[in-house]
Order: sequence, then structure tokens, then C-alpha cells
Amino acid sequence: MSDSDSLHRFLFEDIGVRGELVQLDASWQAVLARHEYPDAVRRQLGQALAAASLLSATIKFQGSLILQAQGSGPLTTLVAQATHQRSLRGLARWQGEVPTGDLRTTFGDGRLVLTIQNQGADPYQGIVALDGANLADALRGYFEQSEQLRTRLWLCADGERAVGLLLQELPASSREADDWERVALLAETVTERELLQLPAETLLYRLFNEEKVRLFPPEGVTFRCGCSRERIETVLRSLGRDEVESLLAEQGHVLVDCEFCNRHYRFDAVDVERLLRDDAPAAVSPTRH
Repeated sequence: MSDSDSLHRFLFEDIGVRGELVQLDASWQAVLARHEYPDAVRRQLGQALAAASLLSATIKFQGSLILQAQGSGPLTTLVAQATHQRSLRGLARWQGEVPTGDLRTTFGDGRLVLTIQNQGADPYQGIVALDGANLADALRGYFEQSEQLRTRLWLCADGERAVGLLLQELPASSREADDWERVALLAETVTERELLQLPAETLLYRLFNEEKVRLFPPEGVTFRCGCSRERIETVLRSLGRDEVESLLAEQGHVLVDCEFCNRHYRFDAVDVERLLRDDAPAAVSPTRH
């Protein structure tokens, strides 16, 4: 498998540290093809998608991990979702011109919400302030507050590729006090150009060639939106007959747009009556991603 749209796991043997490197090309282009984002928004969204992919790979679950940033500033909403099947989707909302700068400049006062939806379990949610120079800084703050394992991320994105590098301590492992500091300092030397341009094995060798590192086979990552007409019908039923018929009377049809993939779902009067009539079969319960 090539580096394109791949997640690479690696392990520092004997010192209790693991790592991941994700490189998104076609999947990132698929996200960009759905909406035209300003440059500053595009960079933030690419970093969020890379981060969601990395974080979802650190846990065992059947479901989805959602990374959501909300702020009062120019960039109001950023959503990135990754599933256990290594699929991604994301979107951003903004108003006016979005400046390039630290998180407060871009988002204003805001918060970062991490939600894990695991089949058969209650959702887990962690919240941290949107503070720091970039999204990687905010996530470092999240792990310092919410988790017991030290974790660092390096994230970058341009119009062609989104990339993320993660290091994390392993639980209950025997290690010297300076092991973590040493590999984190090595990773700190990486440049944005290297992240965006170097093949995975070349990059990891450049950073960690003096360490004993085991690199596992890469896993493919894809863009996929979980929307469907059946899911939209379930949402419309949940609104109730009065609300849906009011929309139908106002517009002559009901139009629902998926913000993630920009797909349009149109329901005319016949469609609405079919899905709302009392004897309509219940919609198949959607599989959570």
C-alpha cells in the first residue's frame, strides 16, 4: 500500500511509547470537493481530520470519534468524524474573513469537544478550552486534563494533503524517566514541509533512526459519508406530521441537504405522505458509524 490515505502505526520497543502517522490525500481531496473553504479554514479542517483519524486509532471501539471545535469568532464550527472502519468526514462553518493565527484569533472564545460513540455503550465526552497556538496544543491540553497518558500531536494541512503524527505513552509499561522526553524531542524537530512531502518510512527513519522502532503494515483511510435517504426519512418522521407538512406547504417539497457530502434529498407530496402515513413500515435502524 502506498502512503496515500494510510495510517501507519509504530512502536518504540522496550520503552513503552507508541506512535501513529496518518497521511490523507484522496480522502482529503474528497472533503474539499464538497465545499469551497478559505485557506485558513481549510488548514484547520485538514488538521482536525488528521487528528480525528489518529485519536480513533488509539482506542478499541465499534463506532465513531467526533472532534468538534466551537467558537465565537470567525471560524464558528469545525467537525471531524472518524470511524473504527477508518472512514472520515468533516465540515466547517465560518463567517466573514477568517484570519490566520492562534486558536483564539481564529475561533475566538471556544471549546473543543471530543465524543466517542461506541455501539452498546453510553457516549463518552470530554471538553477542553480552545487554547494554544494550534489544534495540536489544544489536544495536548485535553490529554493533560482528562487522561493519564502523555500524548503529543503534530498536525498540518495544505490544499493537497493533511498529515498528523502522534506519540503516546503506553499504560503500565516499564520505562526510564527520560524515554518520553527523548522521543518527543526527536519528533519536535519535524518540519511542516517534511510532514507534507516525505514518504512515511522516510520520515520516521529521519526522526527516529537511533531508536528501536517496529513499523506495522499501513491501514487504508477513506472518505465516506454515512447519510442516506432512509436516515433522512427517519429524521423527518421524528419531526412529526405537522412540522413536515408545514415545510411541504411552504415550499411545495421538502429539501434536506447533507452538510458533510453536499448531497441533496428531495421529498415531494407523494413521498411525504408515504413516509408519514400511519401504516408506513418503520425505517431500518441505522448502523452507527
